[in-house]
Amino acid sequence: MPIGESNQDTGVTGAAKFVTGAVGNTVGGVSRTVGNVTGAAGRGIGDTITGATGSAGKPVGDAVGSLGTGIENGAAGVAKGVENAGQWKR
Repeated sequence: MPIGESNQDTGVTGAAKFVTGAVGNTVGGVSRTVGNVTGAAGRGIGDTITGATGSAGKPVGDAVGSLGTGIENGAAGVAKGVENAGQWKR
């Protein structure tokens, strides 16, 4: 080990980091997937509303699509936070 460098990834600490990293990455990945599916579904429903109702329903369709995108972005942020916590990042 180079001088001035500490090895904090050994023993119990290393094992804890491995477990929390694996759990964090798994939960983060599932959260991201759910967010992506929900976002895509919301945009699809919004497009369907707009297509079926024309210009009269466009504001509602756009709002539903934007809601789906917002959910997707929020889930991505949560997923990243969970992954960072699992890797012991601040």
